[in-house]
Amino acid sequence: MLKPLSPKEVYEDQLQMQRKWAKEKEQESQVTNKSVHGGSSAVDTKSLMIARSGDVKQAVNDHEIMIIIIYKGMLLNQELIQEIPPRARVVLEEFEDVFPEEAPKGLPPIRGIEHQIDFVPRATIPNKAAYRTNPEETKELQRHIDELMEKGHVRESMSPCAVPVILVPKKDHTWRMCVDCRAVNQITIKYRHPTSIRLYV
Repeated sequence: MLKPLSPKEVYEDQLQMQRKWAKEKEQESQVTNKSVHGGSSAVDTKSLMIARSGDVKQAVNDHEIMIIIIYKGMLLNQELIQEIPPRARVVLEEFEDVFPEEAPKGLPPIRGIEHQIDFVPRATIPNKAAYRTNPEETKELQRHIDELMEKGHVRESMSPCAVPVILVPKKDHTWRMCVDCRAVNQITIKYRHPTSIRLYV
């Protein structure tokens, strides 16, 4: 059994923790000031790197595990590709298929695990009518649905549960199709593990 601390010991422990936090905060501020005021002009013209070249060389020599993150915007310019280190270029080429420009067509293969959304017993299944839209929005919605059907990401369903979809404008003046699942969320049994509650009509 652990012996409880006395009030005096608790107070001293809190003071010690506060001094430790203040010291760590002061060290962080000193490192930040050095990186801001002591940097060279070359760092200002290029992207800000967390690790210096000396740190990377030391990590390579010590055979340490490194995580290399390169901003994808650099790859949009052909001139900047030459500045990417050869080792980083090898990693990018090796894992080129991890982030394809387009998602693969069709649904993922069945893996023997069936997931379902459980509703509250005796709850009324929502069967909402579609929101009113103008002809332009109707065409845009149909285009989104046709595109998802063609890619195999959605399929026709005869389920009595139906929820409406809405179009939300994006910053680039295009539209994003969103599913209004509020009625489904209200009757869904909330489990401790995450469940997919997105339903497409």
